[in-house]
Amino acid sequence: MKPDCAVRRIDALNEADAQGLADLLIDCVDGGASVSFMHPLTRERALLFWRRIGEGAAQGERVLLVAEDEHGVVGTVQVILDQPENQPHRADVAKMLVHRRARRRGWGERLMQAAEREAQAAGKTLLVLDTASADAERLYARLGWQRCGVIPGYALLPQGGLCDTTYFYRQLGA
Repeated sequence: MKPDCAVRRIDALNEADAQGLADLLIDCVDGGASVSFMHPLTRERALLFWRRIGEGAAQGERVLLVAEDEHGVVGTVQVILDQPENQPHRADVAKMLVHRRARRRGWGERLMQAAEREAQAAGKTLLVLDTASADAERLYARLGWQRCGVIPGYALLPQGGLCDTTYFYRQLGA
């Protein structure tokens, strides 16, 4: 990757970031990714989602990380820090997305490593995530995440039809 390609944390979402993240989310849904949205995903719905996420980041409830190359946003991941009071040590990793034009170029790994660093810096020692992507499963396993199990028919694919989801966890600092 080029030196000008970076992963950065967003604490205050601006309009350019919101637009880039909306483009990314729409691309992932158009490509068939099961990421909580059905196809077709409108730009307005995607922007509304990212603006809500931006509010959570500004309030410290979550960490929002964005990967960018010379063409703009290529990926994102979130670390949800706000957990129930009996789980102060835990965080959820959510919406790890990589644009189709940038896949298999190391962005997923860089995003996950950055997410783990942010979680550790926030005092978290246990991370949890779920995925409906076989490609993501391979990435998480390679990065040392432990597979817990699969729930069949957990969600719908963007264009219909049920898909399974696989849960993973990772202990940090161990």
